[in-house]
Amino acid sequence: MLENKVALVTGAGRGIGRAIAIALAKEGAEVVVNYNGSEERAKEVKQTIEENGGKASIYKCNVSDFEACEAMIKDIVKEHGRLDILVNNAGITKDGLIMKMKEEDFDSVLNVNLKGTFNTIRHSARQMLRQKSGKIINISSVSGILGNAGQANYAASKAGVIGLTKTMARELGSRGITVNAIAPGFVDTEMTGVLSEEIRENACRQIIASSLSFNPILRIMINCGTMYTCHGIAMVAMYAMNSTFLCLNSSFAKEYAAKLLVKSCKAVTTIVRNTVFFTNVPNGIFVQIST
Repeated sequence: MLENKVALVTGAGRGIGRAIAIALAKEGAEVVVNYNGSEERAKEVKQTIEENGGKASIYKCNVSDFEACEAMIKDIVKEHGRLDILVNNAGITKDGLIMKMKEEDFDSVLNVNLKGTFNTIRHSARQMLRQKSGKIINISSVSGILGNAGQANYAASKAGVIGLTKTMARELGSRGITVNAIAPGFVDTEMTGVLSEEIRENACRQIIASSLSFNPILRIMINCGTMYTCHGIAMVAMYAMNSTFLCLNSSFAKEYAAKLLVKSCKAVTTIVRNTVFFTNVPNGIFVQIST
């Protein structure tokens, strides 16, 4: 599927990024595992890929650094001759209620999560435009849609990623480059694993409660009250390589959304496990994981 393709996954040393890197390699892509923290973790991902017969390399870069991102992309193109897939996964959290949030905590989260996504797209797009093809996947969050108490910085950054995704899709779509976003709910990672069961359950409930304030059409796209695995998010990312699509789920979504969207958008639907993927939906550059 992805033989002879070169993929860069930022923040690929653990969690969702790790799962996506491994999934891409499994499909034949040669993966560049970007990291900024633990080199040991990045090497472990590389080793796992190679033990499964894939190809991978590691590259240290702070995505919030514009010039460092430029150097990274140039080095990748120099080494591999091309760049076909960019997955913007790198992200951090520094939670706190607004009255206690420090300016540097707000800035650092936006610099990595939002500016970092801009930086890599900005430099990768030049190469993809030369190739007249490319796939860009941005990892957003349901917090960027609904907001989340104590995460003003994180929610703002992820909302920004959604806006950036929509704009880049419009700018680059006509040149053979697809730009999609995945907005997971609560994902089972090392970062969330340290939280107590009570906090984890409350986070899921908050997502569901917040979604109920939206109209029925939005609700079927937003209901994310289940904790997802990194592997599950990686599988959605793989589908995002193929086209621009909108991902809906739930028994209500399958019947109601199918009639609504297929009728109005003439969307092509594909059933994948318990999820309905609507492809070729106008402005459907936004993907959400839903229960």
